[in-house]
Amino acid sequence: MRILVLGGTSFVGRAVVDDALRTGAKVTLFGRGRTGSELFPEVPRRIGDRDTGDYTALHEGSWDAVIDVSGYVPRHVRQAMEALGDRVGRYLFISSQAVYVRAGVEPGSDEDTPRRPPVRDTEELTEETYGPLKAACEDDVLARYGSRATIVRPGKVVGPHDVQDGLTYWVRRAARGGRVALPGRPEQPVQVIDSRDLARLVVQLLVDDRPGAFHAVGPAEPTTMAGLINTCARVAGSQVVVVPVPAEAVPPFFPLIRPEAMWSTQQRSPSRARAAGMPATPLAVTVADVLAWDRERGEPPLGHGLSPETEAKLLAGT
Repeated sequence: MRILVLGGTSFVGRAVVDDALRTGAKVTLFGRGRTGSELFPEVPRRIGDRDTGDYTALHEGSWDAVIDVSGYVPRHVRQAMEALGDRVGRYLFISSQAVYVRAGVEPGSDEDTPRRPPVRDTEELTEETYGPLKAACEDDVLARYGSRATIVRPGKVVGPHDVQDGLTYWVRRAARGGRVALPGRPEQPVQVIDSRDLARLVVQLLVDDRPGAFHAVGPAEPTTMAGLINTCARVAGSQVVVVPVPAEAVPPFFPLIRPEAMWSTQQRSPSRARAAGMPATPLAVTVADVLAWDRERGEPPLGHGLSPETEAKLLAGT
């Protein structure tokens, strides 16, 4: 199978390319060539820039499928489709759980959950526009390719090479042991998907030439914030005590923490994706691999979470 990957050298794209190559696919990468330029030296690259609309490198060639990892606004997707036309078989778009409405969602919701109204009048990516922009991208792919379109909607993606530090913060913090400040409630449900499970689903959907929309959510067994932190500690060989602290005492968008009104969004059904071949990596395996990767890279400063000093002050008041 000949696969064109739009993106492919950062976190999710890297996992997708790894899996595609493992299956023997012939992969071509399209991107600016600035991120991960040392990766996949055997893979041909087409250099272009989605931000400036430079798709000249895609005006020749044909592929059995395209995986769009880096489309965030409708212009990105529209221009890619215009450049490729019918020289691709299936167009698989990596979307997001953020396309769904947030109110009135029941635990176990599936891919037919109502989406938020699509947005096309901005390209500014914010908490409020990200999901609606992705919804507009989905619509454009479906309008252009119809039954040759596939939509994958991941939850929070975690694993080695994660650039967002969500699980990495808790893995690193639990490994230190002791009292762990949790700016939320221990029973909050958590859904994370191992990047390699997501990649396996994406490639299998192409192999099977399968249309439709699919949730990429995990882990293998439902868990909570307390369960996740304790799993991290067990894998690291440490002992922790989870201590709830006021959420308003920490920065917003704290890693993996969700307000209670959004808890049902962390309980979506993976049934359709599982039936299509998505694996279910145990959380402990993902945690162990993140721990090893983080230590191998020297545990650089993280962009999210609490410093030891800030956490100590919060815990002193409990």
